[in-house]
Amino acid sequence: MAAKNTTLCYIEAEGKYLMLLRNKKKQDLNEGKWIGVGGKFEADETPEECLLREVYEETGLKLTKYRFRGIVTFVSDTWDTEYMHLFTADGFQGTLLDCNEGELHWIPKDEVENLSLWEGDRAFLKLLAENAPFFTMKVVYEGDKLVEISQQVYE
Repeated sequence: MAAKNTTLCYIEAEGKYLMLLRNKKKQDLNEGKWIGVGGKFEADETPEECLLREVYEETGLKLTKYRFRGIVTFVSDTWDTEYMHLFTADGFQGTLLDCNEGELHWIPKDEVENLSLWEGDRAFLKLLAENAPFFTMKVVYEGDKLVEISQQVYE
């Protein structure tokens, strides 16, 4: 199995995150889950290039201010290993468009934990909420069940 590189971004405005309810794609690993916006690297892209392209494709927004927050390694017995480059953004221009992968909603940050999330996402969302410095995290699943999390925060 080949590992893949992806980006994920939590766009912030007025105490809310722009969240994507994944409910439109066929055979979607994230079906029914709420996540940030992002996607797979294309050939020769940097994390930042992938971030800007994916956010624009999924939302119609052009990021003007963003921050690289960490790298999360997802390991599973049922899907390929994924190295997810995690960003937050609080500067953007443009008009929000419909997304072909799901429904976009602005969700108050303090309500995000009540959504249908991957259990591992709760761990890195907690670090984002605490404004942790750059971090790495390893999240291990057996099927949909979270079995291990380890993390390193860099001061």
